[in-house]
This record gives sequence, C-alpha cells and structure tokens, in this order.
Amino acid sequence: MTAGDLAVTLAALLCAIGFAALIVVLVRVLDTLKALRGEVESLRSETRPLLAELRTTTDEARSAMDTARSDLERFDRVLGSAEAISEAVDGSGRLARRAFSVPMIKAAGLATGTSRTVRRLRRKSASAELVDVRTQQSRRRA
Repeated sequence: MTAGDLAVTLAALLCAIGFAALIVVLVRVLDTLKALRGEVESLRSETRPLLAELRTTTDEARSAMDTARSDLERFDRVLGSAEAISEAVDGSGRLARRAFSVPMIKAAGLATGTSRTVRRLRRKSASAELVDVRTQQSRRRA
C-alpha cells in the first residue's frame, strides 16, 4: 500500500467517523425537537382555555366599558342640564331679589311705622281715659 492509498483510506475513515458523529448529533436534535413539539402541544392545550377565558373576559370588560361610557355620557348630559338649571335659578333668584327687595323693605318699614303709630295712639287713648276717669271722679265729688 502506498502513501496515497493510505491517505485516501485515512480520509475515508475520518469522513465515516465524521458522518457517524453528524448522524448522532442529528438524531439527538430530532429527539429534542420531538420533545419540544410535545411541550409546545402541551402548552397549547393548557393555554387554549386560558385564552378563551381571556377573550370572554375581554369581551365582558369591553361591554362594561361601553355601558360605563354611555352612562358617563348620560350623566354628563344630566350634569350639564343641572348646571343650566342652577344658573337659571340663580339668575332668577338675583332678579327676584332685585325686584322684590326694595318693595319688601318699604313694606317692612311701613309695617313697623304703622305698629309704632298704633302703639302710640293706644298709649295716648289709655292716658286720655285715665284723665277722663279722674275728672269724672273729681266732678262727682264736687
């Protein structure tokens, strides 16, 4: 056997060992991929119900948000109406206060003046009766 034949044989042997090692590595990668596929399928089977529940919950939350948004818009309209009514009542209250304050003050003054006058007249009539009673008694004695 010549050196060339020995080199070719040695190269063929090394290639065969290399291919065997590559086959072993590829078999292990294939086993790992099978295990990984099984884990992925297991993960999918566990997460499908969770995803379905998440979708249901999301739909319910979206529905609740839509309801809350419509309630908030309705509340905003009611609050706007209440503010408008409050401003109108406040304006009419000021207008009524301006319109009735001067006549009410005058009426109160007139009532107070009238009651004072009536009291004074009663005092004078009461004192006049006393004077009349005294003069009649003095006339009777005489």
